[in-house]
Formats: sequence, structure tokens, C-alpha cells
Amino acid sequence: MIERFLKQTHFESIEDYNQNLQFIIPEHFNFAYDVMDAWAQEAPDKLAILWTNDQGEEIRTTYGELKQQTDQAASYLMSLGIGKGDPVMLILKRRYEWWVIMLALHKIAAVVIPATHMLTKHDIIYRNTRASVKAIICVDDPYVVSQVQEARPESSSVQHYIAVTDHGKPIPEGFRDWQAEWSKAPPFVKPDCVNSNEDTMLMYFTSGTSGEPNMVAHDFLYALGHLTTGVFWHNLHEDSLHLTVADTGWGKAVWGKFYGQWFAGATVFVFDHEKFNADILLRQMEKYKVTSFCAPPTIYRFLIREDLSKYDLSNLEYCTTAGEALNPAVFEKFKEKTGISMMEGFGQTETTMTLGTFPWMQPKPGSMGIPNAQYNIDLLRSDGTPCEDGEKGEIVIRIGNKKPIGLFKEYNRDPELTNRAWHDGIYHTGDMAWRDEDGYYWFVGRMDDIIKSSGYRIGPFEVESALMTHPAVVECAITGVPDDIRGMVVKATVVLGQEWKDRASEDLIKELQQHVKHETAPYKYPRIVEFVDELPKTISGKIRRVEIREKDTQQL
Repeated sequence: MIERFLKQTHFESIEDYNQNLQFIIPEHFNFAYDVMDAWAQEAPDKLAILWTNDQGEEIRTTYGELKQQTDQAASYLMSLGIGKGDPVMLILKRRYEWWVIMLALHKIAAVVIPATHMLTKHDIIYRNTRASVKAIICVDDPYVVSQVQEARPESSSVQHYIAVTDHGKPIPEGFRDWQAEWSKAPPFVKPDCVNSNEDTMLMYFTSGTSGEPNMVAHDFLYALGHLTTGVFWHNLHEDSLHLTVADTGWGKAVWGKFYGQWFAGATVFVFDHEKFNADILLRQMEKYKVTSFCAPPTIYRFLIREDLSKYDLSNLEYCTTAGEALNPAVFEKFKEKTGISMMEGFGQTETTMTLGTFPWMQPKPGSMGIPNAQYNIDLLRSDGTPCEDGEKGEIVIRIGNKKPIGLFKEYNRDPELTNRAWHDGIYHTGDMAWRDEDGYYWFVGRMDDIIKSSGYRIGPFEVESALMTHPAVVECAITGVPDDIRGMVVKATVVLGQEWKDRASEDLIKELQQHVKHETAPYKYPRIVEFVDELPKTISGKIRRVEIREKDTQQL
């Protein structure tokens, strides 16, 4: 499959990859037709999805069956008047139907807006209004349905409300019944109006670590940009059974449960569950013989606290991580327990994988890896000049005369914000890093999160990494607190392991402070330590350091 889209499909080294990665770009690329329907023709009996849930139910779907289901779903959506350019919001948790409907919407060139089930009425109204959403397809969950219902009076653009539920269950008032109606759709006729590569295919509302979310618009080539994610970063092949832990409302879902995995011809494994439990997840990986695994570092932090010798993970070949920076201590402990090195990657809602640790590289614990060859990555000082090795700067993408495959097209309906982030031929990520002499990049933090204390610039991640090596710490967030003498001082907000919670005291604070002084430069140690039960996070699971800072400022 990938030979249709790459001039060279196998690489032996970093140099080979950097010099020879070159895409073959179809004139009207559509992932649903050009990849998924092509697999259905070439290997109709090959397993595309293995879905299971915490109730023990299973769905096994071949590429051939998936084509039939997506054709039928596309026909049903067209019968409702949904077509090219129409925004459709999906709030489906990990329901099997998410995969079918995503592909169906691609087939009719509609605009997909995946959303998390944790949205409130306010969140839904905001998205409906900003994106002029035409239809909402949601899971029949009491909370989700209630929030969608409450948003209706202020959502004038929405013409269709569709509920996905189990057969025989009553449908919420005012909703169409997906199960009953899509099965009766007429035979699918491919629309005459084809998409261009520049048309908007997908929109994500950014997680909003500060302020209201922004609409990140991706064109149809965004899917092609994820070929490198699945084939080269995840190192997948046709015999892979790949599990990525991600809610379908997050951008991470299409990174790890959709585009790149199916370019490789792998089987996407889905575990639909309500509440994360490390033991249950490991049992699923053991039972189904998962070969490839990707999750944010937070998940790995919980996995390494389990006795991994109790589980048969002998089929597990490859592990990757992204979504937040990886603490070296977590890398080392996971490798000690499994023998597998985690291969870290980095990107944003606005991009595909921009930095990564590839199979032909030796990972450096805590490093994001090297630039993905489809992007021209650089580090810039605040004055716009390039950084030297070892110097901290902002990660940027140099555009040149052609937008890289995988980079977003714009912040939809917000040219001012687009121009602030993307100007003079450069896209500014807002993330800080430094580069070592081997070309590996090391995350420092968001530019807004950098702490300036007594003349020093301190990145939260470097202090968090030091704290995470202490056995008491499950999670932590480093922020700056205004100080009359030093400008700012470092504060650590810490979640303790269950067995340490009764030891939360001034003695433990001093122990943690001394630990940081021993693990990293002493000037970085947290002068303030606060123990909490949980950290404030966005709906996509990212730590909201801004909320901690605002709370501390109000208390001054």
C-alpha cells in the first residue's frame, strides 16, 4: 500500500530517511477511498478492527466488511442532506461506530469534528456556534445527551441530532436512531463532487490550556501526513495488532487509532472502557496478544507501578509514547520491567508527528528524538535567530514555498490568530526545547510556562523529571509563583502514591526538595511544595499549569 504514496518505502538510517523521504501525492486524495477501499479490494478478508469492551463484547471487522459498512453509513448521511463541507460533530467515546462514521464522512467530503464526551453545555454551544455544526452524532450516554439537549436552544445551525445506542434501547427524545436508520439506507452512490487536497476534512478544537479553544482545520492531505506516524514511528506492519490509549475526541486518536495504522495494513485494537485501570488494560493486552502499544506517559506511570511479571506480554514488540513529555525515570523503569525501550514522539493538534524516535535510532531517555523529514524543524531565539546546540529556543517549522504535508491549513475563521502563529514563512509552535550535538531534541516546556527566577530560565519539565524519580511521586506540575526578591520561585504541586499519602508532611517536603537538588541543578529546586489529590487538567488530559498559577496569584 505505502508504495503508492512514497517513492522509497524502506530506510536503513537517519541519513537515508532524511535524504530520501518523498511523498507521491494523488490529485484528489481521500483516505477512505484511496487507502481503506483499496485494502478492501486487495485484502478483503484481512482484519481491520478488533474491538472489545469492558463488558466482554467483541466486534471483528475485515477491510471488506468495513467498506460495506462505511458505504452504507455514507449513504445514510447523504439521505439527511449532509454533504461536502458540512461540519458534523462526533461525541462517541470509544463506540465502534466512531470508526465507521469517520470514514463515511470522509467519503462524502464532510468536515469531521471529533469531540470528547466530557464537554459541557457551554462547550457544545461554543463549538456549534464557532463551526456552524450541521449535525451532532453522539453516544446515548445520560450525561452526553443531557448536555447536547441543554445546548439545543442556542445551537441554531444544528439540523440533525442522531443517537448511537444499542439495539432495542429507547432513543432520547428529539434524536434520530442511528442503528435503526442507517441499516435501511439505499445503496451507496459515490458523490459527483470530489474533494480537493486543500478542502477541509477535519477540525479539532484545541485543548485550551488557557482561554477558549481554537478551531484547528486540517485538509485532506493531513491523513497522508500520518503515514510516517504509523509506518515509521509506530513501526507497524501487516501483522501488527496496535493499541493506542486515547479518547476519540482527542487528536491522539487519529494519530494512533486510524490513519497511520491502516496505511501499514495493521489491525487497530480498541478497548472500550469507562474508567482506566492498569490491571484490566494489561489483561486485555495479554488476552488479545497486542504487538504494538502507544500511550501518553501518564499511562506508563501507572503501568510501571504494577507487577508486570504477572502478565504475559511476550507478543508485545514495540512501544511508543507522546502527548506530553516523557520523564527519563519512567523510560528506565518500563525498560527494566519489560525489556522494551519506549520510542518518544512529539507533535501538536496542528501537526502530525514533527519529532520522533525512529526504529533505526537509539533512543535517549527523555528525548523527543529528531525532526521528522517531512518537516523543516528549527529552534529559534526570541529575536528570531537560530539557536546553537545546547541552547534553549522555540520549536518552529520553516515552511518555504509549500506547506508541508500534515501541517494544519489555518485556525478556522480566525485569520488574526493564524497570522500570529504562522508568519514570515515560519509556523511557531510555542513549545521550547534544546538540541544536543547528535541532533536529538529535548523538551523544556510551553513558552508561557517558563519560569524566570533570579535571572535563571527554568523549564517545568526538567524539574518535573527530577521529582518523578522519587518513589513517592505519581504526578507533579511545576509552576512559578511571583516573589518580590527573585521575581518568581519554583512551586511543585504533587500527587503522592497511595502508600505515601499518610506521610505528607514538612519532612517529606524537605526530602523532595533535597532530592531535586541532587538530581538537577540546585537553583531549580521547588521552594514551595503543595500536596494535592489530583492535578487540574484539560478535557484531553493535559495539565493546566495556568489554573495552578491563577489560583496562586489570587491567594497572594
